[in-house]
Amino acid sequence: MLKIYADENMPYVQHFFAGLGRVQLVDGRNLTPAQVADADVLLVRSVTKVNAELLSQNNKLKFVGTATIGVDHIDQSYLQQQGIHFSSAPGCNAQSVVEYVLSSLFLLAEQQQKPLQQWTIGVVGVGQIGSRLVKALQALQVKVLQCDPLRAAVESDFAHTPFADLLKQVDALSFHVPLVKSGEHATFKLLNSQTLAQLAPEVAIINASRGEVTCNQALLAEAQRLAQNGSQRPLVLDVWDNEPLVLKALVPYCRIATAHIAGHSIEGKARGTEMLYQALCRLLKIQPQHNLHHFCPSPVMEMLQISANFGLSDVQNLCRMLYDVRRDDALFRYHLNGNGFDWLRKHYPPRREFSSLRLATPRGAIPEYLTQLGFSSQ
Repeated sequence: MLKIYADENMPYVQHFFAGLGRVQLVDGRNLTPAQVADADVLLVRSVTKVNAELLSQNNKLKFVGTATIGVDHIDQSYLQQQGIHFSSAPGCNAQSVVEYVLSSLFLLAEQQQKPLQQWTIGVVGVGQIGSRLVKALQALQVKVLQCDPLRAAVESDFAHTPFADLLKQVDALSFHVPLVKSGEHATFKLLNSQTLAQLAPEVAIINASRGEVTCNQALLAEAQRLAQNGSQRPLVLDVWDNEPLVLKALVPYCRIATAHIAGHSIEGKARGTEMLYQALCRLLKIQPQHNLHHFCPSPVMEMLQISANFGLSDVQNLCRMLYDVRRDDALFRYHLNGNGFDWLRKHYPPRREFSSLRLATPRGAIPEYLTQLGFSSQ
């Protein structure tokens, strides 16, 4: 029987994997080589660095999976050298992150009394998450500029705006890049004191990618300088330098501050587990017996009828019924100093994606822009 070690915060992991072996839950943040010495399968999240050091006492590992989009915490070269199969979960929580960003933008627009349709949003990194965000914003009739040099290099029709140019043209920047520490397209400290200086102080910054993409010390220095003149940059941070050790001095300068939970919808987290289950089944050459819908609980709100008068100006209220980012900001500020960053992630309250709510309308079909946002029809 396979010995399967899995992060304790991976939802439904027992449900999915119990039929494949003995599942042992572990603390992914503090995992040691001795704990995984006899593992056949290792299932992690972004808090666990899987490398030669962690696997130094293991000579039987067959499969490593991370239930995340990002893979910068995995030494894939080492796994390949050891003949260990690897799988990630690209796109698993993309919709959840998009909904986090939309909720943040709705709030910022409300605070500025400037409808989103009058904004220009710069999306930095147009992969699994960024591309969904672009489509959602375009569905809301928001002007979007896309920055992704890797896509521009291989897609002749991709509408790419270089980062330096983007800084001068937007009302908000939303980062959705992987963490790349070196090379021509490095994203490490992409937003630093030099690039911040090129960004007008009223331009909003949203980072729901990796903490090291935006330099927290540079953001703090700028925030303190702006405060002397009675102004504040709209700042939304879900990810932080040096997690779980948050730069607490920066928190009061954030409009929204959260504990790396943008992708933590029930569907987003469970979808990552499901994708790893499917990958291991393929490796073992067996037919999967479970899917996500077997385990997700019934949503609190299953169906809502909207009238023929529903329009773009009503979308914000509909979205907030499912998710309002202010809840998570309040939790973060209340619990950070006491229970801490990891406690916030482990005890994150249930949150459902837009797709969990079926919409009905007298017209028959719901407006196309709601479908593009992720809502489902009756």
